[in-house]
Amino acid sequence: MISSLAFNPLISSSLNIATTHSSRNKQNLVKQKPVELTLGYQQNPNGYKVFSFGLKGSIYEKVSSGFKSIAVMTDDKSTMSSSVEEDSENIGILHADSSLEPYKDHFKYRLKRYLHQKKLIEEHEGSLEEFAKGYLKFGFNREEDGTLYREWAPAAQEAQIIGDFNGWDGSNHHMKKDQFGVWSIKIPDSGGNPAIPHNSRVKFRFKHSDGVWVDRIPAWIKYATVDPARFAAPYDGVYWDPPHSERYQFKYPRPPKPKAPRIYEAHVGMSSSEPRINSYREFADDILPRIRENNYNTVQLMAVMEHSYYASFGYHVTNFFAVSSRSGTPEDLKYLIDKAHSLGLHVLMDVVHSHASNNVTDGLNGFDVGQRSQESYFHIGDRGYHKLWDSRLFNYANWEVLRFLLSNLRWWLEEYKFDGFRFDGVTSMLYHHHGINMAFTGNYKEYFSEETDVDAVVYLMLANCLVHGILPDSTVIAEDVSGMPGLGRPVSEVGIGFDYRLAMAIPDKWIDYVKNKKDNEWSMKEISLNLTNRRYTEKCVAYAESHDQSIVGDKTIAFLLMDEEMYSSMSCLTDASPTIERGIALHKMIHFITMTLGGEGYLNFMGNEFGHPEWIDFPREGNGWSYEKCRRQWNLADTDHLRYKFMNAFDKAMNLLDDRFSFLASTKQIVSSTNNEDKVIVFERGDLVFVFNFHPENTYEGYKVGCDLPGKYRVALDSDAREFGGHGRVGHDADHFTSPEGIPGVPETNFNNRPNSFKILSPPRTCVSGRKPRRKQECQFGSGRRDRCCSRY
Repeated sequence: MISSLAFNPLISSSLNIATTHSSRNKQNLVKQKPVELTLGYQQNPNGYKVFSFGLKGSIYEKVSSGFKSIAVMTDDKSTMSSSVEEDSENIGILHADSSLEPYKDHFKYRLKRYLHQKKLIEEHEGSLEEFAKGYLKFGFNREEDGTLYREWAPAAQEAQIIGDFNGWDGSNHHMKKDQFGVWSIKIPDSGGNPAIPHNSRVKFRFKHSDGVWVDRIPAWIKYATVDPARFAAPYDGVYWDPPHSERYQFKYPRPPKPKAPRIYEAHVGMSSSEPRINSYREFADDILPRIRENNYNTVQLMAVMEHSYYASFGYHVTNFFAVSSRSGTPEDLKYLIDKAHSLGLHVLMDVVHSHASNNVTDGLNGFDVGQRSQESYFHIGDRGYHKLWDSRLFNYANWEVLRFLLSNLRWWLEEYKFDGFRFDGVTSMLYHHHGINMAFTGNYKEYFSEETDVDAVVYLMLANCLVHGILPDSTVIAEDVSGMPGLGRPVSEVGIGFDYRLAMAIPDKWIDYVKNKKDNEWSMKEISLNLTNRRYTEKCVAYAESHDQSIVGDKTIAFLLMDEEMYSSMSCLTDASPTIERGIALHKMIHFITMTLGGEGYLNFMGNEFGHPEWIDFPREGNGWSYEKCRRQWNLADTDHLRYKFMNAFDKAMNLLDDRFSFLASTKQIVSSTNNEDKVIVFERGDLVFVFNFHPENTYEGYKVGCDLPGKYRVALDSDAREFGGHGRVGHDADHFTSPEGIPGVPETNFNNRPNSFKILSPPRTCVSGRKPRRKQECQFGSGRRDRCCSRY
């Protein structure tokens, strides 16, 4: 059996199984019967406009609501401009996947919506890029002789700015409202100094229709803090405008974009070895060097945006433009990012635009006082509430929501020098059902129907257009479980524009295998298919486990494999127990095959590289507000007599292997054998050949391996090397010469459809990669060092 990215233009799995398998976030390429579709919006019984078939396409109407104008959906009969009509015929994504042809009208409608929205922005704001500079108009901004404050709050009847600067009495600081619902006030300087001092507390006070006055944190606030001495105290907005001498000045340029991202997912707050919240500067000085030492090229930061509830892992955002104050100030975060750039690391931000915290006191939800959706950041009623996340859902058709979210992206790119984003909760954005109780089977009707939220799709297209326009070398990743076709194709092809999607089915499969299957029940065919079942031309970031598998109630792969023996049997001073030996061996194999076969990028969550035991449990009432399990025990990997060091060393080596051979960036991926009896998987990626022997007992002497290129092969990386906790059974000095197989150019006469083969030793529960030597004395791990695990030339 053979599977190759090159053979099928749509999916990387082998042809004879690609149409029968489905998984949670991958789609089958099942041929659909052509149908004539007309797409548009109609009003459902609940009063919401939904995308539906059998209707004439609805279009936009400009409504005076917002800083200049707002685009909302209507059901009128007006038409798009002729230029938009002409552009909408150019749908490049259909050329890559002819199975999408029955849904051409959907893509045409999507494109018309996108082009029209972009045109409106250009007409009324100058350009998409200018539109995304909302932080220069809204919130607090310095002018020559004063401080200008603006806030969009159409539902407010009266408004004031209050804070430390006026003794929290806004009677002398009433704001004025324009016809678009924007409140503003200019506060003159006092004695040549800003009337609102740097680092002083501020809030927006307004009266809504029932006559009640409420205090809210300004929506565009750059910093927010809470009194740590008061339990459950509300947050305060903080006016952040440090003098030039206190502003952090970036010293290092952004490093070149990596060929393929090797991502270290990290949470600054829980990165300390002590049971406390870590700081940005401590993370920069103590943790970033570890990440670089393990040969990652990208760090992805979680929980950067301010969130009042720490245990939300940063996903219930309250203040979108503010850095999380638990770990320091805005200047401290800039220091962290600059330090990462100095180490050659790209920095991605985990951005949450799929929903917002329902916290009224501290968050954006406090601006919702029962007004209509066009005057709110969120939809009203059920459409504006995520019942599983207990959070609010944005109205992406609203002009000021678009300004707010797009400006938010630009703010993080330009003010803090982030190099891109990982968009959280994209599945919830793409569909009106938000993925709730939805088992995606791969049928294209699941992606292109009345359940598709075209408003959100258009926003994501605008977002990707903006980010890549501002920073062409940016990396933008989508967390999507549905597998929507086109998510990872450029906006110019009427894709949604992401560079990568997360391969979310992979960790689910590994957890299922480790939890529920005996070793002899592991299917090599199923493992291979799960790792390769992705759309060709749409890149994926593969991972065996992330933060999701580490939180309380679940276990990491290492903890599932070794459980309580991790507390008592990890010492190198005694022989490894069967459980520990199996656990470390499979931990290395699972992560390595995920990296080498699962995608075009790789991700690891902080601590999993060395098999961090236990789980993550944020401080909460149920654990006595303890930080004991909300930290990382780096000492485990650093202690020489503990076996954690072996997993850490292998993680470092497999990252270095990609650094030297760039197999992740290679489009050559060929699975030549999935032998379930032998429990062996053989494949090629780039110029390397990989052999994974999952058998718990069998050693194969002279195991025959098919390959493409003839010549001499040597071991490039061996999980059984002693420095990785193995037994050192595979020789690294041996030359493995190929033999021709069958008739040249006739694959069916070859060995496993490969024109050449060589033989290699394959011990149980080990993996090895082979490569063709380059030149003498070139050590795989650089600097001429002769590691026992690496090839000798």
